[in-house]
Amino acid sequence: MHVKIISFVGLAGAGKTTATDYMTAKNIPKVSFGDIIRQSMERASIETTEVNERSFITHLLSQGHAQFIEQCTLPHFRRLIEAGQRRIVTDGSSSLEEYRALMAAFPGSVTTVAIVAPKHLRYGRVEKRPDHPLTRAEAIARDIAEAEREDKAAPIALADHYLINDGTKDALYDKLDKLVVELGFTR
Repeated sequence: MHVKIISFVGLAGAGKTTATDYMTAKNIPKVSFGDIIRQSMERASIETTEVNERSFITHLLSQGHAQFIEQCTLPHFRRLIEAGQRRIVTDGSSSLEEYRALMAAFPGSVTTVAIVAPKHLRYGRVEKRPDHPLTRAEAIARDIAEAEREDKAAPIALADHYLINDGTKDALYDKLDKLVVELGFTR
């Protein structure tokens, strides 16, 4: 059976984690790029704050983080595949380099889905989230940093599909259900 990976991309508050959690609730395993970054920070004894995370990512990108991707990110996918998983979701390749690495490692298997939402909704969501909440000013600064220094806009621009997340969670879930059928992603 052919491996299929859905990679959710988008800016903070768009709904990537909500979409990924919905899929994992259906027993589809996930690989979280954000979790991998935070685990790497913890191993390096760096406190996982928003400022430190942005700084850590900027440092990785300045060093050409292809080696990090190969050593720390892609093995998560390979272990799942070796364990027999044929459907995997990820909450996003957050840079062009990660996008390229994922496409090269699993050619023909990755579908990128950009989840997008108006800024006022995204900023309201990140202000209220329990983990890593951001003020509106912090969210704006993060958007700019992710576009300028982290090349996060590229995977969004290159996405195969776009889901507009401007309603309720149930509305997003309905869109996801339709998309997985369209993609033949059901088990």
